[in-house]
Amino acid sequence: MKKPLLTLTALAGLSLGVAAPASAASTHTVQSGDTLYRIAVNNGVSVNDIKQANSLNSNMIYPNQVLKLAKSEAKATASSNTYTVKSGDTLYRIATNNGVSVNQLMTWNGLKSDLIFPGQQFAVKGAKAASVANSAPAAKPKASTSAPVTKQSTSTTQTQAPASGKTMTVEATAYTPYCAGCSGITATGIDVRSNPNQKVIAVDPSVIPLGSKVWVEGYGEAIAGDTGGAIKGNKIDLLMPTQQQALNFGRKSITIKVLN
Repeated sequence: MKKPLLTLTALAGLSLGVAAPASAASTHTVQSGDTLYRIAVNNGVSVNDIKQANSLNSNMIYPNQVLKLAKSEAKATASSNTYTVKSGDTLYRIATNNGVSVNQLMTWNGLKSDLIFPGQQFAVKGAKAASVANSAPAAKPKASTSAPVTKQSTSTTQTQAPASGKTMTVEATAYTPYCAGCSGITATGIDVRSNPNQKVIAVDPSVIPLGSKVWVEGYGEAIAGDTGGAIKGNKIDLLMPTQQQALNFGRKSITIKVLN
């Protein structure tokens, strides 16, 4: 769960924990008061890792439930300078597992956003590998079936609604990646401080699944990459670069389209 940030009219925002990760065990028995996010942080895995390992469709867990803590592999082999993206990967996870930064990955591979797809190959060891990775076009998903692993858009905003997608009317507020005691990492492991202009929204996963690509009226295409204590039902929270922009946004009813 996320520690909400004060907006102009509501408390909402990132679940940004401050506990240091412990050595990951193979399983964890849920205790009263546990959350998936707290378990993930304390065991050096992501919320998505836990949900995938245990076939969970929501963030709901119960005391005495035994959870597997398998970590998704996002590391290049020792003999390779490249990594092939798998379903569930994020740039942040790939960078962390290979000892580099998100900015390095984006620079080496000529990326202008954090949108990545399964099957895409990245250089993870520097300029030498980048020349190999960039020599061939990056793999792209099939239009009918594949969906991006994660999207963290740049400042470009798509103002016109896409033709397809599930249309919803939601109550929207805004937040920033900076608050006292916050780490800047979302519930899905996105480092929102490394690029505060990226497009990320906090959602209720029971309404909009985490990882979904969502078009937001007046904001553009974003990734549903975070959750919030006040974000329940048809509510969302938009990441803004500064607190003043979050305050200026306030609270409003807007139209969104869930694209995948």
